[in-house]
Amino acid sequence: MAGRIPQDFIEDLVSRADIVDVIDNRVKLKKAGRNHQACCPFHNEKTPSFSVSQEKQFYYCFGCGAKGNVLSFLMEYDRLEFVEAVEELAKEYGMTVPREQGSKPGFTPQQKSDREKDYHLMEEVTKYFVHQLKHADNAKQVIEYLKGRGLSGDVVKYWDIGYAPDKWDGVLATFGGDESKQKRLINLKLVNQNDNNRRYDFFRDRVMFPIRDKRGRVVAFGGRIIGGDGPKYLNSPETPIFHKGYELYGLYQARRENRKLERLLVVEGYMDVVALSQYGISYAVAALGTATTPEHIQMMFKSTSEIVCCYDGDRAGRDAAWRALENALPYLKDGLMMKFLFLPDGEDPDTMVRKVGKDDFEEQLSKAVPLSSYFFESLMQNHSIGSIEGKAAFKAQAMPLIEKIAGDNQRELMTAELHRFCGSRDSYENDLNIAKANQNKKAKFDGYRAPTSRGLTPVRMMLRLLMDKPSLAAQYPKVKVAALANSGIAGISMLIEMHDYCLQHSNNTTAGIIEAFRHHKHAAHLDKLLESKLEEQLNIEAEYIECFRKLLRAHYDARLDELTAKANQPQGLSEIEQKELTMLLQKRK
Repeated sequence: MAGRIPQDFIEDLVSRADIVDVIDNRVKLKKAGRNHQACCPFHNEKTPSFSVSQEKQFYYCFGCGAKGNVLSFLMEYDRLEFVEAVEELAKEYGMTVPREQGSKPGFTPQQKSDREKDYHLMEEVTKYFVHQLKHADNAKQVIEYLKGRGLSGDVVKYWDIGYAPDKWDGVLATFGGDESKQKRLINLKLVNQNDNNRRYDFFRDRVMFPIRDKRGRVVAFGGRIIGGDGPKYLNSPETPIFHKGYELYGLYQARRENRKLERLLVVEGYMDVVALSQYGISYAVAALGTATTPEHIQMMFKSTSEIVCCYDGDRAGRDAAWRALENALPYLKDGLMMKFLFLPDGEDPDTMVRKVGKDDFEEQLSKAVPLSSYFFESLMQNHSIGSIEGKAAFKAQAMPLIEKIAGDNQRELMTAELHRFCGSRDSYENDLNIAKANQNKKAKFDGYRAPTSRGLTPVRMMLRLLMDKPSLAAQYPKVKVAALANSGIAGISMLIEMHDYCLQHSNNTTAGIIEAFRHHKHAAHLDKLLESKLEEQLNIEAEYIECFRKLLRAHYDARLDELTAKANQPQGLSEIEQKELTMLLQKRK
């Protein structure tokens, strides 16, 4: 892995980029006064509510609330991770992403070049397999097989399904023109080499399914046998660009087809994913010859709030469901859910959707068993809670699993449900406290809260104004926010930090502020604050100064009350405190 990307570079990149140009290349914008607008790409609408400010380098949708800077847009629209978005933006502006020296060195230019050649080769081999589907000696037989499986020509084309011909050297002869090219084929496991140094194609006489990563690059293949001996499915072994525990077949297509993914359906095979898509169910994915891993779960929950695992109802299917459940618990935050659908014997999603159709199949998905129900149902099959010993064993297995649940509310409700089966109220309270204690609590925001509909407090308003116009900090040097450091006013430490940053970066934009505080522990609160709309007629400068005056008055009044109360005590005030009281009384007048 590469080292960290320096924050200075990220901020410089954001300041160089023009958010209007970047968004306009993906969503056509129209000039509307000082800003640009379009129909929001993140929700369906007929009247444009998506606004892009060139001055602030910031976008905001008044319909769904989507907002952010140029990197936020790339992450949402192109479905990229943060580092990938930085690399993509840097590429568009011809900049090289530097890396800080860390424990693990980054890729050298040669390694990066080799990696790009790997991806290019995989794409070319995909085209080769697609071509062979129509032009191989037995192409007619293969096409008839696909038709027999109920696949249309359109869906075969959409998924780039191809065919590896029944030859020992189809890929080798086509792409292995010299030793270096053959070594690349071997590294990507497209060609094997035996003990006698004989080289031959890894995939032969199989229907081929290209596996794309979340950026759409082909990283591996899955091959389905048509006839003869051998495993039913053969997947690419692990390579420098493919790690099966981190990839899901169909995830790239699901994210591309569904701008807002309501759910993801986990099935067992490639053919299930393809068949479901033919019937309009475009949100199915499949693990690649492995169980659903924690990395799979984490990846899916970044794209959707609901995962439905669809398995056979036999022992193997239920074991796979339980492994998925255990792997999901640490990522099960409040608002996220996992469900399970078990199919009748002899059925799989491919056959089921053809039998009942899209609507009935999705009706079954809506009735899938919630994780909580499956959790307790499975445990009760292993333990008899009719005895004290059974209850003890039931609880001993359940509690460590419940403690792993990330969401506070989900964990608390699961604990309550556990004690509905086998505990008293007292033991419930005790176990609930234990479960809470075992969680890593998020840092508390020092009194600062997101704005309410009743308006913004002076602290929140100053934060909002500084994010909108960072130059205010340098423009009004008499506004010394640091003087309030010990005031005890809610949120003042965040305001001081924001003010200091704006003093040092007075020429920054809203986009730059977002980037600088993206990984701050209170970033979510700041992000929420940006949703508060400033009145068009607001005098920003006057409001900024007035808010500071209000904070000073609040600070002085609190200190005055404190000193007055102390003056009425037997010990009275010190000489310094008496002078301070006199000064504050004069200020109040």
